[in-house]
Amino acid sequence: MKIAVIGGTGLIGSRVVKNLNAAEHEAVPHSKSTGVDIISGQGRDEAVAGTDVVVNLTNSPTFDEASLAFFRTSMDNLLAAAHKGGVGHFVILSIVGVDQVPELDYYRAKALQEKILAAGPIPYSIVRATQFMEFMDAVLSWTTDGNTVRLPATPIQPIASKDVASAVAEVAAGAPLNGIRNIAGPEIFSLDELGRITLSHKGDNRTVVMDPTAGMFAVVKGDVLTDKNAHLAPTRYTDWLS
Repeated sequence: MKIAVIGGTGLIGSRVVKNLNAAEHEAVPHSKSTGVDIISGQGRDEAVAGTDVVVNLTNSPTFDEASLAFFRTSMDNLLAAAHKGGVGHFVILSIVGVDQVPELDYYRAKALQEKILAAGPIPYSIVRATQFMEFMDAVLSWTTDGNTVRLPATPIQPIASKDVASAVAEVAAGAPLNGIRNIAGPEIFSLDELGRITLSHKGDNRTVVMDPTAGMFAVVKGDVLTDKNAHLAPTRYTDWLS
């Protein structure tokens, strides 16, 4: 199959392209660096014309309220171009529990992206992943004050980006789900526990303090960012750290 991977030069996209081409599909990466701008429209129609599948892995440049406009405009534009180009399957990557955290602008924006896709004219698949292991350093940096890191006890089920890419590639090469597939790492931690494990492994002398009000994950209620019934990826967090 010929597959256009929009956002195909990033962390997940580059791996998706590699996996699909290794499986003898023709996967082509597209991004601003290759001359494709899904907001302005530059190169957009040409990127998707004649392809069997479009995988949209682009991300908003901000995580605030402006992300809503980004996903609305980019999805409207891409769906119109894909429909015009005869695309038969449209895939996006989203977040487990994304529709359960309306307090976060970015999660509301991703939920909007899902709704636009499901209401669109093209058979589709949504892959929802739990939090990436690669993002843990950033999470620690958000709430560091001197030698103290404050984190809530939010349940997290971290997944390695390579496992996310494998799942996205598998879905892209298959028949449209016309629904959602949840993928997750094999273990569940509280976020503060995950912080302690990370710092200990790195020999970092910062101390993690459980603070239910700290950081963006403080607004998450219960265990909505985890899913024990998801398709479980093989990589464990301590193995990934090693």
